[in-house]
Amino acid sequence: QVQLVESGGGLVQAGGSLRLSCAASGNILTINTMRWYRQAPGKQRELVAGITSGGSTNYADSVKGRFTISRDNAKNTVVLQMNSLKPEDTAVYYCNALLMRTFAQIDNYWGQGTQVTVSS
Repeated sequence: QVQLVESGGGLVQAGGSLRLSCAASGNILTINTMRWYRQAPGKQRELVAGITSGGSTNYADSVKGRFTISRDNAKNTVVLQMNSLKPEDTAVYYCNALLMRTFAQIDNYWGQGTQVTVSS
């Protein structure tokens, strides 16, 4: 089976930084796109950033210039570096991976989530 395990969440003051990591493990042939989503209380889950296996990235407008996504294809890991954090960044952050376990099928996997809290 496949597991995505996130780490790096926590409590930080506004203006501070956090680094989230996500490691995918299990029976994985290749990982296509890796993404970070977040969900704040009472709000829908939203895309924060994504990165393809070739390194192309995209970001939500709200985090552009503050967050950076990167990945290590050899280690099946993705990192979200979050700088200049704001209270509105407070949410549970989820790692997501679109991956292939065989050449015949692409599946979508989620991590368990990690809490990020930014105090004002």
